Amino acid sequence: MKIIIVGATGTMGKYLAGVFETEHEIIRVSSKGGDIQADITSAESIENMFKQVGPFDALISTAGPTYVGPWAKMGNDEFWKGLEGKLMGQVNLVLIGQHYINPKGSFTLITGALTNEPQLNFANASAANGAVEAFIRAAAIELANGIRINAVSPTVIEASPQYFPFFPGEIPTTMQQLEYGFRKSVFGAHTGKVIKTH
Repeated sequence: MKIIIVGATGTMGKYLAGVFETEHEIIRVSSKGGDIQADITSAESIENMFKQVGPFDALISTAGPTYVGPWAKMGNDEFWKGLEGKLMGQVNLVLIGQHYINPKGSFTLITGALTNEPQLNFANASAANGAVEAFIRAAAIELANGIRINAVSPTVIEASPQYFPFFPGEIPTTMQQLEYGFRKSVFGAHTGKVIKTH
């Protein structure tokens, strides 16, 4: 399979690219580095990325910038960061990508436990995650040609210990749990599902 990994230079993307490249053709996409550079906050940049890649079988997104910070300092500009990045960035990967993906292909987006288990300083991520999950359920009933779409929802990742203090009491998602969540989405038969790895 020809699989695009968006966010391929981040902690999750780098790991997934490493395990999947032994079995499939991996196209690494990142804002900096990777095989192709793309800014997911720009629809034009996403379109250019798909034109460079050409037809593909699956897209994995581990990208999605959000605002992390105290509620009292959050305003319109801060809140838009997650709406523009984690929400619309991933939505546009699907809206534009549907015109390039092969029949029976799949999209897998990233959400997170913050959707239902909010933590201090992460209100923007919680809102963006919830919207992404609603989007994949709606898109699943309209995508044509047998194309599937799911989201993978981890909690804090074991390889990102710098975030542990923000998630008190949460058991970190292991890299293997993360991998198998994405395997379930990409190689399974589900569509419109939020696959929880926590």
